[in-house]
Amino acid sequence: MMNRKTILVVDDSAVMRHLNSAVLQQAGYAVLLAEDGSAALEQVNKAAVDLVLTDWTMIPMDGGELTRQLRQRPDCLQVPILVLSTVSNDASKSEARKAGATGWLCKPIESETLLAVVGSLIA
Repeated sequence: MMNRKTILVVDDSAVMRHLNSAVLQQAGYAVLLAEDGSAALEQVNKAAVDLVLTDWTMIPMDGGELTRQLRQRPDCLQVPILVLSTVSNDASKSEARKAGATGWLCKPIESETLLAVVGSLIA
């Protein structure tokens, strides 16, 4: 498959990383994995990504800080950043928007919904 889109999946839960990765890979996406924001930045330094899927609550670097740092990089200004989180309060969603996140989906998320949103962001 030519010009495969690359998605970075960032989550401190190995189970969530595995589940999301499996769904995305089955749909034909290339997937990079990171267990927190710091590891995600290391991945972005090594390879260009077309979309970032990130958890919000992680230690030591959470999704908000990761989003802010990615938005400071010229190569990531246009990369969609989608937050996947069990957190659903308006304050966190507002913080995510201010940091530069493209959207927010609440876990658990159905595979079909995830693929539809991802497809709409990097069609």
